[in-house]
Amino acid sequence: MLGNFTFHNPTKLHFGEDSLSKLSEELQGYGARVMLVYGGGSIKRFGIYDQVVAELKKAGKEIVELSGVMPNPTIEKVLEGAHLARREEVDFILGVGGGSTIDYCKAVAGSAYYDGDPWEYYFKNWQPMTCRWIPVGCVLTMAGTGSEMDSCSVISSHSENRKLFYNFRNPDFAILNPRFTFSVPKYQMVAGIYDIMSHILEQYLSGTDDNTSDYIAEGLMRSLIVSSRKAIVHPDDYEARSNIMWTATWALNTLIDRGKATDWMVHMLGQAVAAFTDATHGHTLAAVSGAYYRLLINSSADAVMKFKRLATVVWGVSAEGKDDKQVAMEGLETMEQWMRELGLAMNISDCGAKPEQIEGMADACPICQGGYHILSRDEVVKVLKESL
Repeated sequence: MLGNFTFHNPTKLHFGEDSLSKLSEELQGYGARVMLVYGGGSIKRFGIYDQVVAELKKAGKEIVELSGVMPNPTIEKVLEGAHLARREEVDFILGVGGGSTIDYCKAVAGSAYYDGDPWEYYFKNWQPMTCRWIPVGCVLTMAGTGSEMDSCSVISSHSENRKLFYNFRNPDFAILNPRFTFSVPKYQMVAGIYDIMSHILEQYLSGTDDNTSDYIAEGLMRSLIVSSRKAIVHPDDYEARSNIMWTATWALNTLIDRGKATDWMVHMLGQAVAAFTDATHGHTLAAVSGAYYRLLINSSADAVMKFKRLATVVWGVSAEGKDDKQVAMEGLETMEQWMRELGLAMNISDCGAKPEQIEGMADACPICQGGYHILSRDEVVKVLKESL
């Protein structure tokens, strides 16, 4: 383990089939007015909404509702929520949904009492949050982003074709009932599964020292692969869905990036695609991964060795009679077979991207400084073209 680091995660998690019963208990520590935030109608169709409202009433809370949070929440929607939260003087924001809803709640919580433009101040210029923060909690219905136990908020601007992130604060608590994820359609479920895998890979595929975090990451990936294969055949397999949900949380709560460099280029590429297409997050990540990882293997000897380790330890590739690069590439091909098995988008055309958008996507794609190889703009264009 190289370097110095701090690990602190303040989010309290309640996990399991009975976890929602903890909601009214948790809310006792906050004021009377709770802003209930959710997306479309799925939480009502599956009875989750009624269960949450019952807990809010049990806690004696006044409810201010905001619905219609979209899969890639926009800054305009954030401003709508911020104005509502401030006008209604809410004491707490409760997000019920997947990562987009929770990301949205964080952005609203940090923007309600900021008098300027949060898009410019936070997302484009990364200025410190100094205004009043409204505490946030969540009831998770989709496993993938890890937003239930981190500070990240990803928001889009359609007018600028940008999808950017900012680190606000963690939710105070999160309710994780794996049965709630049964309400998610298969297309969204597999997008979440690949988002989890990508989070782990982007922290795993960097660094050269013998790092404990990498051994943890390998275990998480192996668990995810086993559970994902069960879940696509039997979506109501509680054990599989609970393991996926728990893996998602530990994939991005900062545990496995301690003491090492990380490489978030797949997310930058995928978010640039989504900024132009509004496609589902996990599918845009899957669509750009193959071309980017092949570029790494062809550009860095260190990357070759790490991909070889990934191939043998996680994907079960035999190294006998093969050179290091052959093993690395076979591991990547095995991963892509698994991705096809899940039904993920394997190119950005499947996500709605058009060749004439490539240059704009390259302009919208930040360049990460970590990892094995720092891309040039020309290489970003190359990866995007090879992902069409």
